[in-house]
Amino acid sequence: MIDQAVQHLRAGRLVAFPTETVYGLGADATNADAVRAIFAAKGRPATNPLIVHVADIETAQKFTTGWSDAAQTLAAAWWPGPLTIVLPKHPSIVDEATAGLQTVGLRVPDHPVALELLKAFGGAVAAPSANRSNHLSPTTAEHVRDDLGDRVNLVLDGGPCKVGIESTVLDLTGEVPTILRPGGVSRRQLEFILGTVREPDLVAAPAASQTSPGQMERHYAPLTPAVRFETAQRGLIHPQTDAQSNGIVVLSPLKIFKKWGPIVAMPNDPTEYAQHLYAVLHELDGMRLRTIYIEVPPEKPEWIAIRDRIRRATVPLD
Repeated sequence: MIDQAVQHLRAGRLVAFPTETVYGLGADATNADAVRAIFAAKGRPATNPLIVHVADIETAQKFTTGWSDAAQTLAAAWWPGPLTIVLPKHPSIVDEATAGLQTVGLRVPDHPVALELLKAFGGAVAAPSANRSNHLSPTTAEHVRDDLGDRVNLVLDGGPCKVGIESTVLDLTGEVPTILRPGGVSRRQLEFILGTVREPDLVAAPAASQTSPGQMERHYAPLTPAVRFETAQRGLIHPQTDAQSNGIVVLSPLKIFKKWGPIVAMPNDPTEYAQHLYAVLHELDGMRLRTIYIEVPPEKPEWIAIRDRIRRATVPLD
């Protein structure tokens, strides 16, 4: 299957493959037509740049004109892993992959199937999440097939993703390293290596070229209407009554993970919560519910990436 996948990539076709974060929809990052096919398959706006996946540090260095000491230190610590590093791009990466920006997000994923594919291909694979734009990210091959169907030429099945939410995107092109999207590597972990790291509350304007994936106000969302609420608002939610009238399931960060019933009890550990989040929302989306209510986890540093995904997937409780 890897040989077949490489043939597809070299022919300018699309291959979905697993990573530790979510499944990616891959194409040759040096082929403009192939990259445009990603945007067409997803219905993704051209202003939203793609992350470029490579097999190792040495390959990453070929696709940037500004490999720095900070990049080397971070890559040595976190690659393979859920960290994307934004650097000046090499001209071989087509502008279509970077929304016309002269920077590129590079990552070495931590999944044996992804690494085997990237090593066999030997180049750069642009790969956003393998789903329709703004839909839930896929964490299984089945999610990819259900959402993209025949828009993708081949799906490599590597089982469920172990991280479950997208990578952290860190921009190293400015004076201060800046997190453009929170993810599997926390600000605290980055600051342990780099010192000061900025983490602005960033929501991109729809018409502007975004500096990173995951900055749209609405993103990673189920098709079922989803509403978020704070713990202090629990008294406004009545899951037993509302669930019987087809419709409302509450996800709460509790000490156990249990499904289903009117309440889905999510893990109290942020790592475990992230592993389950998209998979649970995919299942709820298939239940034809009227509404999904999601209790927002605590406003603590270790929950930032999950709170970000929930905020973009929901509207606030009135």
